[in-house]
Amino acid sequence: MNTGSNEPAGVTEPAAGAKPEQPLGSRAPEFVQARRALHLSWQVGVFVVGLAVVVAGIIMLPLPGPGWLVIFGGMAIWATEFVWAQLVLRWTKRKVAEAAQRALDPKVRRRNIILTTIGLVIVAVLVGIYVWKFGITMPWKIEE
Repeated sequence: MNTGSNEPAGVTEPAAGAKPEQPLGSRAPEFVQARRALHLSWQVGVFVVGLAVVVAGIIMLPLPGPGWLVIFGGMAIWATEFVWAQLVLRWTKRKVAEAAQRALDPKVRRRNIILTTIGLVIVAVLVGIYVWKFGITMPWKIEE
């Protein structure tokens, strides 16, 4: 159904106060886009660099390091050239914004504060029982 707009189906206008999304497509310089062979090599280069960053992020997931942040950085590199990566990043940004709004909901915040308080009380009771039974001794130095 065409509403008279020139936008593709499924594209919505940004909410009031939100900055408009950039159009999908390559962000390569004009002189690169004008030459097919140069543009193809540019895309291969962007893909290889993005792949290296994403692989580094995947390696960081079980190891120390900001794994997810690096993975999203690699996706951002890919998004400079590939529409599929731009769509994935838009979806991810939308989901993060929705999660942030849910986290700011007073009911959710109250529930999280209550659960955190209960958890801290349980940990404090367990530490108190440990200190009462063994004194201030590290677990690896207990003789019993």
